[in-house]
Amino acid sequence: MWHDRSVSSTKNDAEALGPERRLPFNAPVRAWALSEWALVPLRCFLGATFLYAGLQKLANPNFFDRNSPVSIQSLLIAAAHTSPLSGLLVHLEGIAKPIGLVIAFGEIAVGVGTLIGLWTRIAAIGGLIISLSLFLTVSFHASPYFTGADIVFFFAWMPFIVAGAGTRLSVDAMIAQRVASKASQPSPELVPIPFATVQAICGNYDEGHCSARGGLACDAAVCPVLLGGRGPLATRPGLDAIDRRSVVVGAGVAAGVAASVLILGGAAADVGKLVNDAPKPKKATQLSLSTTPTTTTTPDSTGTTATTTPAPEGKLLGAASEVPDNHAASFTIPKNGDPGIVIHSVSGDFVAYNAVCPHMGCTVGYSSANKIIVCPCHGSEFEVSNGDVIVGPAPHGLTKLTVVEGTNGNLYLQ
Repeated sequence: MWHDRSVSSTKNDAEALGPERRLPFNAPVRAWALSEWALVPLRCFLGATFLYAGLQKLANPNFFDRNSPVSIQSLLIAAAHTSPLSGLLVHLEGIAKPIGLVIAFGEIAVGVGTLIGLWTRIAAIGGLIISLSLFLTVSFHASPYFTGADIVFFFAWMPFIVAGAGTRLSVDAMIAQRVASKASQPSPELVPIPFATVQAICGNYDEGHCSARGGLACDAAVCPVLLGGRGPLATRPGLDAIDRRSVVVGAGVAAGVAASVLILGGAAADVGKLVNDAPKPKKATQLSLSTTPTTTTTPDSTGTTATTTPAPEGKLLGAASEVPDNHAASFTIPKNGDPGIVIHSVSGDFVAYNAVCPHMGCTVGYSSANKIIVCPCHGSEFEVSNGDVIVGPAPHGLTKLTVVEGTNGNLYLQ
């Protein structure tokens, strides 16, 4: 009686898993297992890249220094002018440092989990979310779109959400094998085989019918031999308990790795402060815009009567003396709130530009040693005289602004 009920249950399960269980594009059962070794190089690259990115942020004191052009605060300010999420970003500047810490430690956790193959699907989801966030805030306006790396990383994470780390060179696989061994169960390692071999092993012994499916015809989409732990319930005794043990052991290992990530991140931050490989950039003079009309007063021949000279039209930036030869000063452009930069060139002229780099929105600065405008994030260089690109990846030059020096010695933005 029990045997009959088992066969009936198997048959019902198999029928319930019928044609609707067939995979898209006629892919074979466990198709992701066929790519396990092929995905290892990509897994190593993504894991190492995210681990390095997180450690580099924590080890660079400038990343958390709001006065630095490469700080998380500067990146948020620049992104707020170009990102489709600008309405949200403008409210995040006050908590920029916690956001930077979350991103840095998140990248380290994703990198470590991906490298060692621990909870790889969860790590891949985290990496995809980080990549999507950076794409929408930092590289959204990169032109052409493929010059921004974040969108590439976004799609590179998808195979690991589908396949996980597989059973190759992963801690998840080691845990599953250890748990199965202690439970006296066979190794859960997957070995893809042609369906014709499955038919030869089991189906043909029953005149083309699958005895494991209660006499139904062989079907790769529901074959318990191919599906293993995903097959009908009656064909997988004891595997649910093994899965639960694997989750418990994996959670313990993940907790240990999380503690290691915190220690590693803290050590990187401490080393960065001690070594300080990246010197703090000199803060540019900040000029304050003013709408107050400026006049000059000149005594007449008697020394008692004053004549007033009107100032040039435009917004007062500040005294020209605040910007010595071969130096620069920053200000805020009132029209759009973007950062601006005014440079006292070696020729004696004052030139000004919108300081948002057209590549990925970082704030450019002036290198007095090289007499060029430089983007500190990705190395783009621009001419001082006209803002044209000298070295990419910036797709075009800086937006030029008009600054004049009045007879009263002040600078005006027109």
